[in-house]
Amino acid sequence: MERRNRSLIALKELIYIDSLDSMEKADSLVRWHNKYLDENDIQDFDLELEDLKQLKELFFKNINFLKNHKEESRLELIKMKKMKRFLEH
Repeated sequence: MERRNRSLIALKELIYIDSLDSMEKADSLVRWHNKYLDENDIQDFDLELEDLKQLKELFFKNINFLKNHKEESRLELIKMKKMKRFLEH
């Protein structure tokens, strides 16, 4: 029962994280991963079929979000480096 409760809490947290804005969402996803998947495996989750489907959707959605966020952050870093070089000259 404890494993099921932990799994439901993890799902609820992931649902909440999905509603956050970009920067908060990225940071929260990292913390969520560290909390629920660093020590345990996704196969340790004990969820009903509908909950598993929702978890799967959130996983794929957030993986794509993180890929896009990483690219946006990379481009922003390049812009900042260019601005720094410009200001130094």
